[in-house]
Amino acid sequence: MKSKAKPCSKCGNLRIIWKNVGGEKLCKTCWSCQSGNKGIKKSTKPISPRSSKRVKLDADYSKLRMAFLYANPMCAAHLPGCGVQATDVHHKRGRGKNYLAVNTWVALCRSCHSWLETHPKEAKALGFSEDRLVNNEEGD
Repeated sequence: MKSKAKPCSKCGNLRIIWKNVGGEKLCKTCWSCQSGNKGIKKSTKPISPRSSKRVKLDADYSKLRMAFLYANPMCAAHLPGCGVQATDVHHKRGRGKNYLAVNTWVALCRSCHSWLETHPKEAKALGFSEDRLVNNEEGD
């Protein structure tokens, strides 16, 4: 259905009516120039950057991560420039459904983790990355 041009109550030009505010039929230009757009109610509550479900997952991950790094304090990669002490958790199969799957984690230092993330083919050849689509018999 195609809209017909009608006269705007404010400017009088034949245009497609954008809003009907208190009986006044306004085109888009006149409506946007209207002071405050009183008929529009704006939300005052900001949208949360993380869902409540994600907040719970992140809390669980934080606890598991601390325990994992405590149990595995040394970097598993030992690549050139290695910092020796593990500070990061690398997810060999990505973080999606394996976010809390400890059997897919590797303890790494920041330097080695950055290198493995920027060199995915080499990471896979060295055994630090795996296909995400492969069934995980231990975790499933």
